[in-house]
Amino acid sequence: MFLFALLIIPIIGIFIIWSTQFYSKMYQYPFYYMPYPFKKVVITEGANSCMLKDGSWSQVVLTDSDDMFIQNETAPKVVAFIISILNLMVSLLVYILFDFSNNQFQFIQEHYDLSFYDIYLGVDGISIYFVLLTTIIIPIALMSNWNSITNNVKSYLIIMLLLETLLLAVFLVLDILLFYIFFESILPPLFILIGLFGSSNKVRASFYIFLYTLLGSLFLLLSILTMSSIMGTTYFDALLKSNFDYTIQIFLFCGIFIAFAVKTPTIFLNNWLLKAHVESPLGGSIVLAGIVLKLSLYGIFRLILPLLPKASLNYTYIIFVIGVITIIYASFSTLRTTDIKELIAYSSVSHAAVYLIGVFSNTIQGIEGGILLGLAHGFTSPALFFIVGGVLYDRSGTRLIHYYKGIAQMAPLLSLLFFIFSLANCGVPLTLNFVGEFMSLYGVFERLPLLGLLASSSIVFSAAYSIFLFNRVAFGGSFSKFFENSIIDLTKREFYALIFLGVLVVFLGIYPSIILDGLHYNVSSLIYSYGCKFCLG
Repeated sequence: MFLFALLIIPIIGIFIIWSTQFYSKMYQYPFYYMPYPFKKVVITEGANSCMLKDGSWSQVVLTDSDDMFIQNETAPKVVAFIISILNLMVSLLVYILFDFSNNQFQFIQEHYDLSFYDIYLGVDGISIYFVLLTTIIIPIALMSNWNSITNNVKSYLIIMLLLETLLLAVFLVLDILLFYIFFESILPPLFILIGLFGSSNKVRASFYIFLYTLLGSLFLLLSILTMSSIMGTTYFDALLKSNFDYTIQIFLFCGIFIAFAVKTPTIFLNNWLLKAHVESPLGGSIVLAGIVLKLSLYGIFRLILPLLPKASLNYTYIIFVIGVITIIYASFSTLRTTDIKELIAYSSVSHAAVYLIGVFSNTIQGIEGGILLGLAHGFTSPALFFIVGGVLYDRSGTRLIHYYKGIAQMAPLLSLLFFIFSLANCGVPLTLNFVGEFMSLYGVFERLPLLGLLASSSIVFSAAYSIFLFNRVAFGGSFSKFFENSIIDLTKREFYALIFLGVLVVFLGIYPSIILDGLHYNVSSLIYSYGCKFCLG
């Protein structure tokens, strides 16, 4: 029942947050010394609200004995964070008990265990890492907006926990129709999250992400319905035994790849991601970069590589060309942008293109490298968004790079961690990004050396824009007098979140075998079944 618990725990958290009123008892009316996050305020007789430290207002309840209970906005955040940590512990337990010498689905929850609908849950040697990534990133996302979200706090926390449930469901369900349903069900919470808590152009960004991904996914639905009509089932294990005709494979491949190309995203289909990242609240950007962009990577392993081997082999060259063009386009766009958050968003597009061509190299090294790079990007990109959006932007109120300089003089600890994650974004040795990028490009070189050489330009470009960003922000001359009193070093909350991600990136970069040993058998089995289907067809 571990997998069922992964979905139920966030739902329990949602129910607790939604149904509970969180109040803190203060000193007696009319003068109160408020504990953090409240100031000393005066409550006039008959008042039902008070001003908080950040200028927002909170509900007040006065009793007959003149005791005052004020709405506590921190308590629901603590509840949500504890719930996310519990889910992380369950996922770690699943990982510890998982048998990596078996390439079959494990911990399967049969439909008779779940009395509502015919839902099958399971995890294999590939999806287990995406489950871990999800349960790691959600607590970081909750910590990122701890102080910046002050209005509609409950709504924000409910959306974040709902997103965790839906994202985990995508990685756990063993039915392609349910995969599509949960794949699409992520859109409404993201739409509401950006629409309610985003920046000035949040409405436009919400519609961009909704329309782009929804229209792209219609092709995915058409392909899934075609598979179902041919095979009479939508269950993964049954579909793995299929061997579709080549013409049908081409049709299915085009529909599925269009949906995943939007979600990756590739060139000409990336406008929604840039607007979503720039306008989204920090927690939304972290979830978007860390987990949502990995849905396409996971979908390729589930729907394209094992089910459509001939089409994916024959269309590999086209995908390589699309990936290389995306890398070059995103890299040049990154070099010319002046928005610090947009720069990280463009770099996400470039790295996503690298792991896309890695998994389509159809080699063991390329596929394993694509997964490693996807996981590394899932740690590094949220950390960079945390720094630029949760530390720099919260303190200064601007995203323009040329306003920042000399931050190292005021925040040395922030600058040190910023430097570590900038190096990781470059893919330097001793980081997980290096291992993933090297193996992905190695797989491409084995198939097409020329395109592999062009794709390797991502190493040079990522070094250029990452070091430029760090140098401009941390050094670049004396710090601006405008930020003299606003830029302070990391708080304990920020330090713990960033150091946790930093340790993961460096430790797994030094010992990548922790992941590779678990991946190797499953990827080898995938390649073997892939070759058998191709030869038999």
